[in-house]
Amino acid sequence: MNSKSRSIVVLLFALLSSAFCFSKNGRTSKYLVYVGAYTDKGAKGIYVYRYDPASGQLSDSQLAAETVNPSFVTIDDKNRRLYAVNEVQKYQNESSGGVSAFSIQPGGQLHFLNEVASGGADPCYISIDKAGKYVLVANYTGGSVSVFPIQQDGSLGAATAFIQHKGSGPNRERQEAAHAHWIETSPDNHFAISADLGMDELLVYRFDAATGKLSPNDPSFAKAEPGAGPRHLAFAAHGKFAYVINELQSTVSVFSYDAANGVLNPLQTISALPKGFSGENTAAEIAIHPNGRFLFASNRGHDSIAVFSIDKVKGTLRLIDNFSVKGRTPRSFVVDPTGSRMLVANQDTGNIVVFRINRSTGRLTATGQEVKVPAPVCLKFIAAK
Repeated sequence: MNSKSRSIVVLLFALLSSAFCFSKNGRTSKYLVYVGAYTDKGAKGIYVYRYDPASGQLSDSQLAAETVNPSFVTIDDKNRRLYAVNEVQKYQNESSGGVSAFSIQPGGQLHFLNEVASGGADPCYISIDKAGKYVLVANYTGGSVSVFPIQQDGSLGAATAFIQHKGSGPNRERQEAAHAHWIETSPDNHFAISADLGMDELLVYRFDAATGKLSPNDPSFAKAEPGAGPRHLAFAAHGKFAYVINELQSTVSVFSYDAANGVLNPLQTISALPKGFSGENTAAEIAIHPNGRFLFASNRGHDSIAVFSIDKVKGTLRLIDNFSVKGRTPRSFVVDPTGSRMLVANQDTGNIVVFRINRSTGRLTATGQEVKVPAPVCLKFIAAK
């Protein structure tokens, strides 16, 4: 090959690399970020942004789909379908919220497939089982959980399971009844666990991945501390430990997890707030950094992200520090796929703020980048097509 031919090949390769944004591992290095938001607080539905991990910049905002109160969304592992809860109390004149199914188009737009009743009022969380065959939903006001099959075209079928939680807690204002706030299957897909804020319980169900049925495990639950209000749960990557954010007491509880029997055993409960803070606060989101060394939790009131170090042997936590979210009411946050940045959705100030993560210390630094979105709640990444 002569020098002119080599120059042409190099130029073509550069153009292709730029166009398709290949990274070292062969995957696209650009992403889309979907944002679930409250339409009764000014949003119009689900939004989508382009995200450049090299710069941490969000750009090209679009309204991906109009739908009512899509407060939480989930995406299948093939990045073909997006599912959203419609957090309302009435669906087609019954006491239920909705669950909407969409196909993801090449440009990030969402094509509506169908909508089904969630089975209870105000669905607030949605996930997909590890085999990608079922959608699981937690109904907050309804105090129940439901399971729906994913049809071949991505739409949702009739519920395969529905369980009504029954119980209450010592906080008369927030725990007067059951309030299911989270549900996902275990790492091996053999169990489904639901965090119920009203009952102070983590309810454990055997999950039949062939039929989508739920049945109570034995034991059927693990108790949180009275008045804690368990909200969301995050498993360590190896599945040996589970971490629960407690909304009402602003704490994180650590459990060891017996995968063979679906049993959660308490190890530690630690505050997500700095010493000396005496104001009102409710905790919201929890996540583990991809390197497994740090755990993050959001505080609404103190308006911070708490950063903890994780003892990989014992599973226990140590608070490193709290970092301002540069807004109010950090409802949710997400670590980007590279592990280098965090995006925080501040519901009451209507902004998504980008932070740099020090992967050695876990500490956060505001990058100065942010975008405005009315009442953002949930953030989900996918690789851009």
